[in-house]
Amino acid sequence: MASDGGADGVSRRVTPLSREEEAVGVMGALPLAGRFGAVVMQDNGFGNALTALTTFSLAYHLPLLIFANTRGGLGEYNSMIHSISGHAPELLRTVGVPVFELDRRSSPQDWHDTTAEAGAHARMTYRPVVVLASFWNTDGKVA
Repeated sequence: MASDGGADGVSRRVTPLSREEEAVGVMGALPLAGRFGAVVMQDNGFGNALTALTTFSLAYHLPLLIFANTRGGLGEYNSMIHSISGHAPELLRTVGVPVFELDRRSSPQDWHDTTAEAGAHARMTYRPVVVLASFWNTDGKVA
């Protein structure tokens, strides 16, 4: 197995899942087996994942790191994405999920440290924690 997550499309460490709430359920259950998992997704998927986050991860005190790229900010070319993505940080904080944000102004060291500290915070508090990361420049191109 390659160290980057798999060889020949198969990995014991990476599990592609169809929906965000499914990812919260599968990765959120890992602490029940003494393990820790992370979800990588887009922030517009919180519309799907919110029930799983609040009734499973939060309710049962299950640590989970969610790393989500943001949509709907400066340079966003898809006008409909603003309806959920623009509200994602406030929505998550309202239900009690800590949110940490990174963007093009953050150094590579900040990206590394914030993600590592967010994972440690999730394990320490037995709660899901979200890192929202903006990869967009203001011209609508990936940073």
